[in-house]
Amino acid sequence: MLTGLHITNFKAFGPSQHVPLRPLTLLFGANSAGKSSVLHALALAHHAVETGELDAQRTRIGGDSIDLGGFGQYVHLGLRRGRQTELAFELIPDRLPGLAPSFLLGSGSATVGLGVGRRSTEGSEVKAAVRVERFTVRVDRRQMLSMNVRPNGSLRLDTLDHSHPVFRRGFGEILALFTTTQELGQEDIAVIGETLDELVPELTARPEPFFPRMEADSSSPSLEARGKLFAVSQGQRQADLARAVRELFPALLRELLGDLASALEAEVRRLDYLGPLRSYPPRYLAYSQQNDPNWHAGGGHAWDIVRAQKDVLERVNGWLGDGKRLKTPYLLEVQDLIPAIALEDELAPRLLGTLDYAETTLDELRGEYPNDSSVPQSAGDLIDVKEEVLEWTKQVVDERSGVLQNLVLIDQRSGTTVSHRDIGIGVSQVLPVLVTAFTGSEKLVAIEQPEIHLHPALQAELGDVFLESALGSAGNRFVIETHSEHLILRILRRIRETTDGELPDGKAAVRPEDVAVLYVQPGPEGAEIVHLPTTPDGDFEHPWPDGFFDEREEELF
Repeated sequence: MLTGLHITNFKAFGPSQHVPLRPLTLLFGANSAGKSSVLHALALAHHAVETGELDAQRTRIGGDSIDLGGFGQYVHLGLRRGRQTELAFELIPDRLPGLAPSFLLGSGSATVGLGVGRRSTEGSEVKAAVRVERFTVRVDRRQMLSMNVRPNGSLRLDTLDHSHPVFRRGFGEILALFTTTQELGQEDIAVIGETLDELVPELTARPEPFFPRMEADSSSPSLEARGKLFAVSQGQRQADLARAVRELFPALLRELLGDLASALEAEVRRLDYLGPLRSYPPRYLAYSQQNDPNWHAGGGHAWDIVRAQKDVLERVNGWLGDGKRLKTPYLLEVQDLIPAIALEDELAPRLLGTLDYAETTLDELRGEYPNDSSVPQSAGDLIDVKEEVLEWTKQVVDERSGVLQNLVLIDQRSGTTVSHRDIGIGVSQVLPVLVTAFTGSEKLVAIEQPEIHLHPALQAELGDVFLESALGSAGNRFVIETHSEHLILRILRRIRETTDGELPDGKAAVRPEDVAVLYVQPGPEGAEIVHLPTTPDGDFEHPWPDGFFDEREEELF
């Protein structure tokens, strides 16, 4: 349901920039233009949802690849008076849970914005904690409500646009559902508006941990829990309506904020991140360092997944060694460093031999010291544990067999077994990309430079990897920072083939609206994002800014 992100005053970005989140979103641009700021904004949101921390140095998901340096570093132009970083999330309203879809019915989009800031205490050098200082909800690009921080950290409702068409219709239906009145006249609407204006300053929420929620109020039960209607009499119609508004609107707002918070937290938690500096594990993967903070962001975990999950191993091999896909001569294979059966055959006899020796020694001691009570008179206890030794040995082997397995490469040309340390670094760099694309479903996957260390032909093949994962049954979405012309050319080719009905068997159909191509460039007030729509014939509607990708023509002619 998350369809876009707006980023304001974050790292390279000053004025608000819009990032559409399509099945495949590609970020291009010159070095240091600000492309990675988009991925880092997603990582900050993920970190805030998981930990509640906004003054983040390192993010939980980013490992060594994302070092935000704290609020003073990631807010655009540093700590200037009142400056806030704002992240705003676009949603499809009818996919929201709970009450929200029916309340926002008929609207095309909803955007939830959070302003993050840090203000110094007046007359003091003591700085307040970094916190959510502003919360807004926009529906169909028009602001419906806003909340701002108070000294105790709570967010108070400051503005409510009850004339907003979506609010008027939605709240009107709430009143019709929970009161005895069915139609509202102009006088009724005026009274409702006045009552809401009086009620607005009384309502507060708290970011928990990132998106605001209102505390449950026993005096104001949920809308679903209300068992009777508010009576609206003819003689006291205006007063009865005002009373109903005072009861219903806080409950409505509490449920609406809760629905938005739950939905957005779930969406942000779908984020999976792979950084540009992929791990280069040791020769024997059984001894790799899983506690490395870069283990996930650097892709080291991918090797463990391939070792442990046979279906992932088969899918990776389907691309790695297929003569029509990545076209490498290698296939991955799981091998035991110490074969489990050999360990069992060796360990059990040695332990049993030790028991036999102990029995013999006891017999000799009893013969030499027949009247010494300190010498055990029976070896029965030792004999009884033989079966336990055999069972214990089996358990040890079973528990350790996974750790004692290594992932190797088979060179199909010669049948030779090699390590990833014996061949070029490209395979080790692409494997985490493949595993990230092939594991899980409905993820939001952010990858920096998936093409690093790859031959141009392999870069093009990655386009099909991402399209298969995004448009196939997995339904993942990708935000990819890249410099690869070959990658985008493959995607444009698939769009053209889809339009012309010439798509190869097994390839997912790709429409222009499935792909967002964004070009990040420097602007007078910060980085700017230029949207480059694609056409059904696999081209761009507008030329590339700054002549990007024109280097080939300059070198050839």
